[in-house]
Amino acid sequence: MVQHSPDTTGAVQVTPATSADFGRIAELTAGVYRDERFAGEEYLAQLADVAGRAQRAELLVARGPGTGGIVGSVALVLNGEFGEVLASDDEAGFRMLVVEAAARGRGVGELLVRTCLERARAAGKGRMVLSTDTRMRAAHRLYERLGFTRLPERDWTPMAGVQLLVYALDL
Repeated sequence: MVQHSPDTTGAVQVTPATSADFGRIAELTAGVYRDERFAGEEYLAQLADVAGRAQRAELLVARGPGTGGIVGSVALVLNGEFGEVLASDDEAGFRMLVVEAAARGRGVGELLVRTCLERARAAGKGRMVLSTDTRMRAAHRLYERLGFTRLPERDWTPMAGVQLLVYALDL
């Protein structure tokens, strides 16, 4: 059964992705990270590997009004590890949150995050944890507005020149 999140952005709905969505998710995710200069070539290849991501995370998409085209995406991790930030089975995480430039400022990112939080609570998780690049200031504002707090003791560096900040929210 496909679950829809509450519609707080007009006609945008969040649904689980299907394999038919993988091409658009790859294009959107790699495109946003490339255009915003958040990723080098090596990481862009990982961002484009949506099938691989789907084996380790639940992929969610935000479908826009009208045609239902994908305007946002996120990878939700409820079990296992995908991102080196989870410290216990009680934690869930999400990664690779992206919103198409034309859809920004309409609450799409917030709707994706709130859907991740709802699904983590429903799965019995006690905390949501994420890591974010130091340069992703708009994302930091969103997380802080939703009540996430910094966990600086868990900040990490996946590769030279990339510093990731860790945020968490008790569920």
